[in-house]
Amino acid sequence: MSFNTDAAILIGLDPAQAQRPEAPAYLSGSAHIDGAQPIAALYAGHQFGYFVPQLGDGRAILLGEVQTSHGGWELQLKGAGLTPYSRNGDGRAVLRSSIREYLCSEAMHGLGIPTTRALSIVGSADEVYREQIETAAVVMRMAPSFVRFGSFEVFFSRGQPEAIRILADYVIARHFPELVDTPDKYPLFLRAVVLATARLMAQWQAVGFAHGVMNTDNMSILGLTLDYGPFGFLDAYDPGYICNHSDQGGRYAFDQQPDIGAWNLTRLAQALTPLMTVDAAKEALDIYPAAFATHYIDLMSAKLGIAAGKDSVPLITGVLDILHSNHVDYTMFWRALCDFDSSSGAANAALRDLFPDRAAFDSWAMDYRVRLQTENSTDTLRRNAMYRTNPKYILRNHLAEIAIRCACDDHDFSEVDRLLDLLRRPFDEQPENAVYASAPPDWASQISVSCSS
Repeated sequence: MSFNTDAAILIGLDPAQAQRPEAPAYLSGSAHIDGAQPIAALYAGHQFGYFVPQLGDGRAILLGEVQTSHGGWELQLKGAGLTPYSRNGDGRAVLRSSIREYLCSEAMHGLGIPTTRALSIVGSADEVYREQIETAAVVMRMAPSFVRFGSFEVFFSRGQPEAIRILADYVIARHFPELVDTPDKYPLFLRAVVLATARLMAQWQAVGFAHGVMNTDNMSILGLTLDYGPFGFLDAYDPGYICNHSDQGGRYAFDQQPDIGAWNLTRLAQALTPLMTVDAAKEALDIYPAAFATHYIDLMSAKLGIAAGKDSVPLITGVLDILHSNHVDYTMFWRALCDFDSSSGAANAALRDLFPDRAAFDSWAMDYRVRLQTENSTDTLRRNAMYRTNPKYILRNHLAEIAIRCACDDHDFSEVDRLLDLLRRPFDEQPENAVYASAPPDWASQISVSCSS
């Protein structure tokens, strides 16, 4: 078992409670928590572009909500067993995918990206049958809300406009209270979701995160990163990176995510049309391209340590082009760029050596140097700001794989705990953990993740 003290503090739970002998039973759903009213949610969704009229929580059980002075947190068990929506499945989750979700939700939080959180993971000796026999696990995850785009789609497909209104009013009252008394609250609600999704897509792209399964049932109405399955962070920069072995057509490739975000929002807007005119829905959707572009340029400009604006675009696209053509590690490059010397090209030899095509880097670096000098940038101040923007540590697939093997083969969660602590502080140097910032080993390219878990 691994327990996340940071998440416990969010809900006012004394972390010492995790040391009680009965804690694993409560955290895995084997024992009933007083006050819990377990339910499984119904929703539909577009999966790989095709509408499925009924999905629902096939392996997730919502226990209830913990109210705090900062708002409510819903607690949900993932992998605890059968629900009415298990669709001939077993309702269980395998340990390997559970570890990945547990670690990545906290890694994304450390990166400042909106996400569900994870309180705990409890392993089990129970066998789960997937592509092979594996052991089971249960993750206790948390979010202000687990409502999804598909939560509205299911009622639209059934022709139930009153159910759509009830759900929309609930979400607005709980999470967008400033809209409750406005006469056009539904179009404004949609607009808020569009903006939140645009921001989330920009953050994913800037940090190099690929979700892998951007079905509408995996899209949070609050703009949270939801349902970690076959995700992946970029190693060598490849805009066409496909992290999901099941996605043979590349629908959810890294560079497709912003457009898929827009496509999914269109499906949500369609489901909300009983509450607004088509023109009002279209007006809300129309703000997405500019909102995404603005946030993305802002984030990438910050990664470069320059002032944001449209004039930053040539530097952004230029560096992405040479990262791609030279197969440079995305995270390592941005961290190394923090130490760029704007006064001397010779001082940037280590950064330059990341590129087999030195001339291409030299050309871009000259433009970058001119921009920094034009802005009267001070290397020390810029470096400190860039360190807070460009992480040194991300949850690379091989790091998760090592932790998974320790837990699965040796029942040892110490590496899970070590990564959890490391990823809470991804922007810190942490010299004692520098090995975790190294380039992935050759065997990492053989790691395959898919929807089957």
